[in-house]
Amino acid sequence: MLEAPESLHHLARSKKFSAEDENQFLEVKAIVVQELELIGAAIECSSPSRDEIHAFIAAVPSLRYLSESNEGSRRALENQWHKIYVGFQAIVGQVKVKQREIEGQSFLTSMFKKQG
Repeated sequence: MLEAPESLHHLARSKKFSAEDENQFLEVKAIVVQELELIGAAIECSSPSRDEIHAFIAAVPSLRYLSESNEGSRRALENQWHKIYVGFQAIVGQVKVKQREIEGQSFLTSMFKKQG
């Protein structure tokens, strides 16, 4: 997933993309926003913020727009993506810790029930 912005950068730079590529790009954007909302409803996270994600998604309305952007703008978007990606990886780590805590509690609960 980390490679996605670099792939988009090369695709946009080459200006060789099809209507199908454009549709897939829009689908990925929709999935990212939906997953963000799902995560936001499940846990409280401050970084990346919902507004940061929405601003990033809105900054690139299409592959065509990205292809018409200058090199500096594309690099800025890659940097912004990296910041968001790192924030999401931190959230994934927090979720895994909570999951292990819950699994540990379930294991301990089952052990005590067997002894009783």
